[in-house]
Amino acid sequence: MYSIKQVSNMLDMPTVTIRAWENRYGAVKPLRTESGYRMYSPDDIEDLRWLKEQVEEKGMNISQAVLVLKAEKNSLVRKGSFLNHSGEPVNAQPYEDLSSDIYEALFAFQGERANKLIDYGFSIYGYDAMFYQVLVPVLVRVGDAWETGEASVAQEHFMTELITRRFFQFYHLFPVHSYLPKVLSLCPSGEHHQVGLMLFSLLLRRNGLDVSYLGPNTPKDGLLDIIKAQGIGIICMSITSPGLVSAAEEYVDYILQAFPDVKFFLGGKGFEGETKTKYSEWVMDEPTENWQEWLSQFIGPEHFGRN
Repeated sequence: MYSIKQVSNMLDMPTVTIRAWENRYGAVKPLRTESGYRMYSPDDIEDLRWLKEQVEEKGMNISQAVLVLKAEKNSLVRKGSFLNHSGEPVNAQPYEDLSSDIYEALFAFQGERANKLIDYGFSIYGYDAMFYQVLVPVLVRVGDAWETGEASVAQEHFMTELITRRFFQFYHLFPVHSYLPKVLSLCPSGEHHQVGLMLFSLLLRRNGLDVSYLGPNTPKDGLLDIIKAQGIGIICMSITSPGLVSAAEEYVDYILQAFPDVKFFLGGKGFEGETKTKYSEWVMDEPTENWQEWLSQFIGPEHFGRN
């Protein structure tokens, strides 16, 4: 354990700044001795060092940096595995139980209860575990229920909309790096499933890319205007059926005719297995746990000092 003076010397930070970040923003919660002196753990020092880097080197304000830190505190990115707030691995069963409870609440149109369950999950499991282990299975189950007729169109819309809204609450927590290309994320006409697209778009956003999300069943009309107006450099497109490969290729052809320098990220089950596409160099067919590594290699690891 370290005193505030030791931490100040180690991080080259004034003690008044450390106290301010602690008291005003809850950046860290040091232990107190019987005499009331602050004592900082190695984890506290790591967090303060990261916050200092975001503020001084990346231009983020401290309140936003603390929000990002808390959102990622127990994430797969920071810890390398799904952990609870005590730092202990969590087995799959609690995830499955919570996912089922959220699904049942949404199926019954109990939005307030579903949101409370989601809030609880974020407080216990952290960012990545909640999205990948709890909410994604809910969305997959919703899609299956709609296709089999178990869930009505109204139920499917209600359930998907609420979870989608929770996903994008995190968009504004992560800073955008202006030196990275802007991204447009969409599914072509006829593709109504967006789980994979949503998750990958969040990964892009967390890595500092400015992502404009159009979502499922996006028509070609108007796309060129958006690409020009927003200065889009990358198009992210997802399909779940091999039958939509030709439609996806039509979108790529259409866009490249007007913007030959635009790059594409193509993903989803529609591109997996023996499915062939003339744009195979842009297909991302890695499992979820390898997305970060693939992304870093595709754009360049020098852009991703953290995440």
